[in-house]
Parts: sequence; structure tokens; C-alpha cells
Amino acid sequence: MAVNVPGLIAVIVFYIIIFIVGLFAARKKKSGDEAVGGEGEEVMLAGRNVGLFVGTFTMTATWVGGGFTNGTAESVYVSGLVWAQAAWCYSASLIIGGLIFAKKMREKGYVTMVDPLQEKFSPWMGGLLYIPGFLGEIMYVAAILGALGSTLGVILDLNIDLAVIFSAVIAVGYTCFGGLYSVMYTDVLQLGFIFVGLWLSTPFIMKSEHATVASESWVGTLEKQQVGEWIDLALLLTIGGMPWQAYFQRVLSSKSPERAQILSIVGGFGCLVLSIPPVLIGAIAKSTDWSSLNISFELMDDNSTLADSRLVLPLVMQYLTPQWVSFLGLGAISAAVMSSADSTVLSASSIFGYNIYKLIIRPKASERELVWVIRIGIFFVGALSTVMALTIKSIYTLWALCSDLVYVIMFPQLLCAIYVPSVNTYGSFLAFAIGLILRFGGGEPTVGLPSFIKYPLYDENLKKQLFPFRTLSMLVSLVTLILVSYAAEILFKKFQLSKRFDVFHVFKEEKEDTVTLKRFNGNQDEIVSKDPNDNSAAHRF
Repeated sequence: MAVNVPGLIAVIVFYIIIFIVGLFAARKKKSGDEAVGGEGEEVMLAGRNVGLFVGTFTMTATWVGGGFTNGTAESVYVSGLVWAQAAWCYSASLIIGGLIFAKKMREKGYVTMVDPLQEKFSPWMGGLLYIPGFLGEIMYVAAILGALGSTLGVILDLNIDLAVIFSAVIAVGYTCFGGLYSVMYTDVLQLGFIFVGLWLSTPFIMKSEHATVASESWVGTLEKQQVGEWIDLALLLTIGGMPWQAYFQRVLSSKSPERAQILSIVGGFGCLVLSIPPVLIGAIAKSTDWSSLNISFELMDDNSTLADSRLVLPLVMQYLTPQWVSFLGLGAISAAVMSSADSTVLSASSIFGYNIYKLIIRPKASERELVWVIRIGIFFVGALSTVMALTIKSIYTLWALCSDLVYVIMFPQLLCAIYVPSVNTYGSFLAFAIGLILRFGGGEPTVGLPSFIKYPLYDENLKKQLFPFRTLSMLVSLVTLILVSYAAEILFKKFQLSKRFDVFHVFKEEKEDTVTLKRFNGNQDEIVSKDPNDNSAAHRF
């Protein structure tokens, strides 16, 4: 099959437009003394000056990306609407995150979501807690780049590896130059492409002679024994969708705490609106007679269904719409992936540069040095994700496993760091360890990880946990964090346990209870007190 030249030209033009917009946005970035809060905050948080219009688009783009659109259509096609939980769970996560975290995090003036963890538990503990999230972000970029490469390869008959590399270079290029400014302004354009492409394609798809939604198979079924699993996954997507830096990067870049909360709630409803076309497309694909179409036999299985369910959205665009509409749809798919890739690459590199390099490795690093570390991090994360996309086939499953760990470990830690003043490093460390054991103990059949803990309702035949063990693990981690912290405080304060046993240096003498975290802010050092009785945001000198 020859290369689809018109489609290739359309994709190239789209990429050029995105790259130009990204470079244009980079020019808005101030530098040196002009930058509010320093040049580092300009790159990471766009000077905390995000307006309502751009903020609404970029907040919605937090979850409306390649994984969301393609994954929703795939879920409806494979398992039915009842299992397409991302469509409403991620919307709920933005709304609930706005109510619980957005205002408080922005009021504190944090730079990243790891700041409150390092402030409460110590810099090294905060870095340890973020490892699952950091790995998850790299794997997520790799997964969606791989999916985009497969999409372009099928529709345009391009070399998949070349498509992956080219897409990664574009996303990394403008993000490296402009930081969050480029991410936000390209989000506006990309979300516009997604909205127009998906909503414009849907009527054509529904009117296709091959399309029908008469069958009820697209609704799916929920058996009694699956209820626990369904609840577990719903809570994982909703609550576990909050503690990600890509979300908090948008929150912390808002002009005010109130604006941060509003943008989160509006973004949640925007996410819900943009979930409707993928749901409809998945339902139509489920009821379509694919054997009646002139489709390559390599894309079909013995049951006349699509062999690779990840390609549901692009194949529907290609075969059930006119060619010019399919090109717009392809642009929407590409935009969705780029929207996810750029923000995730920036969030991962920001945390490494600020919370690891600046606060742990080299506290005296200048603003300029920090910016270059972040840029190098953007390149490194993009390169590593690209290599993984080209070489590893089960990346999406690995990302899902890391997402489980973010839910089980990160959410309880962040919640307590914000709302429970008495928690400390002892509770944090044990909660981390126990959460890790309980989640890995449940196993993960898709990556060959056996279950060494068999929770109630374990299915021996399927080798599958039907009990909501992820949620149980999260709750045990949460309770452990609070109880162990409280027990440690009683031992060292009430029973006067010798300070030589205080290996984490939590209960030092008041005169020795000095600073462990410096939040870099322009030409000033903002000092965060470690006195457990002092709950003020910071002390400046």
C-alpha cells in the first residue's frame, strides 16, 4: 500500500502549526529580573499569571489527551459503556481535586506537588514518594507516542518508528524552548483541534451506511462478581487522578487560589463534554460490521472484529468518514497525543529539576542553572520515553501499574501533608512500604507479576483479584501514616524516648529544629520551618 500523501501533508502542516505556536508562546516567557518569582518559575509555572481563557483550555487538557480519547473509544468497543469509566472518573477527579487541593496548594505558593511532601516529611522522603509518579509519567508519554505511531502507520502507511520519533521531537522541541507557556498555548490550539475534529467527525460516522447503534452490546455488562473490581477501578481513576504533577502544574500557575479552584471545576466539565464523541465512536465501532469494509486482513481477527482494539478511533475515522473529515480526525488524534506528551514531559522534568536537583543535590544552584537542568530533563524524559515507545510493547500496562501506586501511596501522603498537621516521616515511610507491599502483593497478570497475597473473592481460575484491593491498600496506607506518626510522637515526646533513636531527625530539640527546605523564589530564599507546632506557610528573611 502506498503512502497516503494527502494525509501525510495534512499531518505535516498540523505539526508545523503546533511548533510555530509553541515557539511564539516561548517569546512571552520573561527572563532574569523581569520574571516574577524567578526564571525557574517562569518556565515551570508561567509566572503564575495564567488567565481564565487559556487556563480553562489547559486545565481541560490535563486529562483530555491521547490516552483519554483513544482509551475511551477502546473501552466502549471492548467492554461496553459500563466499563468506560475514564469518561466520567477523570472529569470527577478534576472537580474533586479543585475542591480538596487546588485552593490550599495555590495559597501556600508551592512550586510543585512534591513541595508539601518535602516540607512535611523531609526532602529525601518527598523524592522517594514521587518515584512511582515519575516512572508513570515517562511510561505514559511512551505509551501514547507508541499509540500515535501505530495510528499514523496504519492510516498513512508510514514507518511507525519514524512517526514516533518525529512526534516526540516536535513536542520536546517547543516545550524545551517555552516551558509551561508553550504547553498552555499549544493546549488551546490542540484542544480546539480535538473539539472540532471529534465533534465534526461524529455526525458523519453516525450516518455511515456501515454504522449502527441498534445493538445493545455496546452498553456492556456488569456481573455481580465484578462489582468490587468496578468500584476499585472507578476510585482509582477518580482519586488516583488527582496526585499528578501535570494537574498541579496548572493549579499552581493560576493567578489566585480562587481562580485555581474555578479552573479545576470548569476543566472537569470540559473533560466530560469532550468524552461524548469517543463514547459514541466506540459504540458505533462495536456495532459495525467490519467484514463488510475494504479493510486489511491484518487488522481483523477470526471473529470479524478489530485485532488491535487500540486502533478503534483512528480506524473508525478512516473507514466511516469522508477523506477530508478523516484528515481532521487524524489531526484531533495527533493533537490529543501532543497535548498529553508536552505537559507530562514538562511536569516530570520540573520535579526533577526543582525538588531533586535544587533541593537535594545542589541547593546553591542559580536560577539560570535550574532552568538548564529542567531543559536537559525535558530532553532526557522525551528521549527515554521515545526509546521505550520503540522497544517495549507492554508500556501501557506498566503505566497502569505505576498509576495504581500513585493512588495507593501518593494520595494518602499528599492528603495528610495538607490536612493532618501531626504526621511525620516515620508514618510516611512505613505507609509507603506497606502500600507498596499490599499493591504488589495483589499481582498484575498482564505483566506476569504473580499474586502472593490472595484477597477475598480471589478467582483461582482467572488468577485475578475481584476484591477492591487497590482501595484497601490505599486505606491501609492512609491509616498507617496517621497511626504510626501519632505513635512516634507519643514515644519521643510523652515517654521521652532517647533522641538517638530518632533516626529520621523528626523530634530534635527546638533550638536544633532548623530549616530542611528552601523554596527558591527569585533573589530571596523562602525558608520553611520544620517546627511541628508552626503551621505557617513560610518565613522570609
